[in-house]
Amino acid sequence: MMTTPFTDADTELVEHHGTRLVRVTPRHGGDHRAWFTANTQALRAAMYEHAAVMVKGSGLAEQGELAEIAEEIGGRTLEYNERSTPRSRVTGKVYTSTEYPQDQTIPQHNESAYSENWPHNVFFFCARAAQTGGETPVADSEAVLGALPADLVRRFEEKGVLYTRTYRTGMGLSWQEGFQTDDKGHVEAYCAEHGIESEWDGDVLRTRTRRPAVIAHPVTGRKVWFNQAHLFHVHALPEAVREGLLEICGEDGLPRNAYYGDGTPITADEIETVLGVYDERTWAEPWRTGDVLMIDNLLTSHGRRPFTGERSVLVAMTQRTADAA
Repeated sequence: MMTTPFTDADTELVEHHGTRLVRVTPRHGGDHRAWFTANTQALRAAMYEHAAVMVKGSGLAEQGELAEIAEEIGGRTLEYNERSTPRSRVTGKVYTSTEYPQDQTIPQHNESAYSENWPHNVFFFCARAAQTGGETPVADSEAVLGALPADLVRRFEEKGVLYTRTYRTGMGLSWQEGFQTDDKGHVEAYCAEHGIESEWDGDVLRTRTRRPAVIAHPVTGRKVWFNQAHLFHVHALPEAVREGLLEICGEDGLPRNAYYGDGTPITADEIETVLGVYDERTWAEPWRTGDVLMIDNLLTSHGRRPFTGERSVLVAMTQRTADAA
C-alpha cells in the first residue's frame, strides 16, 4: 500500500533482501505529461518510502522531457561537475549514463557521494533498451548499512573516507574534463570553496577530499551507507590493471584511491565485505525502451550490468527545492 496513492496506474512492490522497488504502469491514454503532473506527490512519496520507482511505459520520447519531469518531481536540475566518470551532455542538463565499455560492470554507488554537491534524486530514462543485459540495478542504502559488520561501520562512521585523485592526461579523467574548465585558477577556487585539498605538479593535479561514510537522510532521518570507498579503492580494479597502475604511478599517483578519513588504509578484505553486502541486496529490474527509473540518491545506490547491442540510458540529477521537499 502506497502512503500516497497513484492516480490512473497499476502498481507492484518488489522486495529483495531489504531493497524495494515500486513498479508503476501508468494508464495515461497518451497524455503522459498530465499523468506525471497528477502523480508528482505520489512519486516523491514512493521514493521516500521505497527508495526506487520504475515507471514502465512512461510515454517519454524526447530527451528534453526528462529534465522537465525531473524538475517537476525532484527540484533544481544539476550540472555534472567534479566528474569521476566520462559522460556526454545530450541536451541542457541531461547527460548520457557513464560511458564505460559494454562488457564492464559498474559497481553499486550513490551518485557523487565523494562530493559536497551530490544530487538528492537521480532520474534515468531508457531511450533504447539493450539487446541483452544493461540493467541499472538498485540497492537500499539503509539495508546495506544494517547488513555490514558493526565494527566496520563504526570505523567508517568515526573516521569517514579520504578520497585521493590524480588527474593526468591519458590516465583516467584529465582535470579539464573532471572540472569542466581549462582554467587552473577556477579549479583552485572550486577546490577551496568545497573543502578539497589541491596541489599542482606542472599540469598534473592531485586532490584529497574527506567526506562522511554514513549520513542521515534530511527528510526521513534514516541513517544510510553513503560513500564510494569501495568504488575508488585500488582493490576495486581488476588485478592486472591494479598491478600495472601501481607499477607505473605508485600508490600516491593512482588516478583515484580511498582511505579512512585519518589516512589509514582500508584493507582489501574490508572492501570485499562491502562489495559482498551490495551483491546480496541488489535488485536489477529489466529495462524496456521508454521506462523511467527514479531514485532517492541517499536511500538507494545504483550501478550498471554488462550488455549486448545498442543501449541508450539518459540521466538527469536534481537537488530538492522548497516546492519539491
